[in-house]
Amino acid sequence: MEWFNVGTIVNTHGVRGEVRVKSVSDFEEDRFQPGQEVYVEKPETETGYEPLVIKSSRPHKQFILLTFEGFHSIDDVDWMKNAALSVPETALAPLEETEYYFHEIIDADVYTEEGSHLGYVKEILTPGANDVWVVEPAEGRQDILIPYIEEVVQQVDVAEKRITVRVMKGMLPE
Repeated sequence: MEWFNVGTIVNTHGVRGEVRVKSVSDFEEDRFQPGQEVYVEKPETETGYEPLVIKSSRPHKQFILLTFEGFHSIDDVDWMKNAALSVPETALAPLEETEYYFHEIIDADVYTEEGSHLGYVKEILTPGANDVWVVEPAEGRQDILIPYIEEVVQQVDVAEKRITVRVMKGMLPE
């Protein structure tokens, strides 16, 4: 079974079993809702993962604060510090035709409509109205920012990890 990282527990928060999570989830509003199940790595278990049911979730600065059912104190969750939170492939919801999971876009090669290789997607930013794909350039030093909008992203081939874009004025570094 394939597992997907949705966040990292960076520390505990308070004394009542709350943990501070740095999210890398595509859909964190849904992923970290009470009742949802996530898994923490625990090598001594049969699968290597221990299931955790989210009891509460709230934003805090650039983190998400979570509590889990059955974990009531800092002593119960202290061992989770720096642990990755994951979900199995079966927990991934189907997406619309023009929607993609981050893991499908990260490391994809980016080409212009003319066939020039620009580089590969190294990161995805979610600043507001649309995502921005950060491309590590094949040549040059400055990252290329690709807005995920219809006018720019022409084709995404998930199986081939290949993205074709229309270069707009000012998009490429001088």
